[in-house]
Amino acid sequence: MTTGTTTRLKRSEVPTEQTWDLTDLFTTHKNWETELDAVQQDVTNVTAYKGKLGENAATLLSCLETLEAYQQRVIRVATYASLRASADGSDPDNQRDAAKVSATMASIGTKLSFIQSELLTLSDETITQFLQDEPALKTYEKMLQDTLEKKPYTLAPEIEETLAALSEVHDAPYMIYGRTKSSDMQFDSITDKDGKEHPMSAALYEDRYELSADTETRRAAYKSFTNTLNQYKNTFAATYATEVTKQVTMSKLRSYDSVTGMLLQSQQVTKEMYHNQLDVIQNELAPHMQRYAKLMKDKLGLEELQYCDLKAPLDPEFTPVTTYEEATSTILEALEVMGPEYTEIMKKGIHDRWVDLADNVGKATGAFCSSPYGVHPYILVTWTDTMRGAFVLAHELGHAGHFYLAGKNQSLLNTRPSTYFVEAPSTINELLLANHLMNKTDDKRMKRWVITQLLGTYYHNFVTHLLEGEFQRRVYDLAEEGTPLTANVLTEQKRETLEKFWGDTVTFDEGAGLTWMRQPHYYMGLYPYTYSAGLTVSTAMAEKIQTEGQPAVDKWLDVLRAGGTLKPLDLIKQAGVDMSKPDAIKKAVAFVGSLVDQLEESYK
Repeated sequence: MTTGTTTRLKRSEVPTEQTWDLTDLFTTHKNWETELDAVQQDVTNVTAYKGKLGENAATLLSCLETLEAYQQRVIRVATYASLRASADGSDPDNQRDAAKVSATMASIGTKLSFIQSELLTLSDETITQFLQDEPALKTYEKMLQDTLEKKPYTLAPEIEETLAALSEVHDAPYMIYGRTKSSDMQFDSITDKDGKEHPMSAALYEDRYELSADTETRRAAYKSFTNTLNQYKNTFAATYATEVTKQVTMSKLRSYDSVTGMLLQSQQVTKEMYHNQLDVIQNELAPHMQRYAKLMKDKLGLEELQYCDLKAPLDPEFTPVTTYEEATSTILEALEVMGPEYTEIMKKGIHDRWVDLADNVGKATGAFCSSPYGVHPYILVTWTDTMRGAFVLAHELGHAGHFYLAGKNQSLLNTRPSTYFVEAPSTINELLLANHLMNKTDDKRMKRWVITQLLGTYYHNFVTHLLEGEFQRRVYDLAEEGTPLTANVLTEQKRETLEKFWGDTVTFDEGAGLTWMRQPHYYMGLYPYTYSAGLTVSTAMAEKIQTEGQPAVDKWLDVLRAGGTLKPLDLIKQAGVDMSKPDAIKKAVAFVGSLVDQLEESYK
């Protein structure tokens, strides 16, 4: 795939082999439409149990089994529409279908809200008795216990039903943010040092220009990027403020002590674990990253290191390019250490068109992995022939391997662990890839490049996402104090967060504060900080796999197979890591410090 094109392809012009195969979900669009109608009718299969969940164990089991079978169908329908919209959000048909699904999901959610309400009327004793009476209910034990934990925060059944009916409205801020970003935002094209014009988009900025070795191109792209952000800041601020107001209001309605308490409960994480993650990393990592910034400024020969230079390659003359074919082959070699079962899943992902890698108009930015139960995962990336892209792909394949194994070994309701854990299986793949590349070469520059890629992974999860987590913590505090979240307030908070971490090693312009607008994760609860939790766990596990070999691999695969059957603390303990104390976090930060040491040493 070439990277020097001056105009972006339309989706219809993209070669099929660079797209994911949605026929594994539905063979034709007509079939999807038929099933969309059918799931709306067949909700009665589940609502037939309304008012009966407390009758006896057999009825409860039958309802939960019926619910799972039904949800599997709904997930397929929703995933199909969502993936089509992600591949081309500018297509009116895809917009229409996404809106249809959104309305359908709201309607279904309303009708199924009785399950939660009725489960909450059951006493602990009744549930214990049912579990004894019907051994097959054991599958749903954690789900039942989790429901009981929500009892103090649940409202009257009719209010819960009303809130469920408003889910489409509650999801609107995220939908508006995504729609604006994919379909409305236009960026001025940029000119490189040779006077050549290049197209500019949010995806191209994040996947290519931000990482460019050419300072002029990088800074021009940043200027184009932040100029457009500036034009949308008031709309985006109003959209995000609505999201935050919703969360704060819900936490008060449900009598939580704070919005943070509410958002952490669904992750099954204590406030201490949350604050440890944010505080330990910021305090202990900042000195290491400031050393890294000074090294960058020196090696790039810059008068000042601007915020937009932080992702520039340290050795600009050495930028390994790789084709998609070469990169996937290298990833497979690196992951052989995980054993044959895991490697087979990776091969399927690469060769059976689970991955959408083309760049086209309307495509969602960034990368993600969507894992519809009973089918297989789907991965979205924008491939730009850089070796860095291999790390992004390895990361998403880590999610795919996790949910493929969980899906094969658990029932639908038990597949998803807490988001606190969810980034560990993805980041471990990046660490294993780096380790493989380091062992494969004696070239000093290549080794240095790999260290910078590893630092890229830690930068992404321990700096970018963690500082987003710090920004969120500040925003929720302000919202609970009643401070209006205007564009200026949000921009000021973002800039303060960045300046506190980087100190005087980095020069910040007005645009740096606007970068809160980049991140869709703010619409997903307390998600950004969990990246650092996942990487903390995977840092510890990668070390165990390298020192202990097979026993550590076996433990890890068992944890992946366990899906959501355990709370995050217990799940991670099963792999041999204790996240209730800050020790693992401190160790991971020290590892990052050692990478900076190695870099500094490599220049002596």
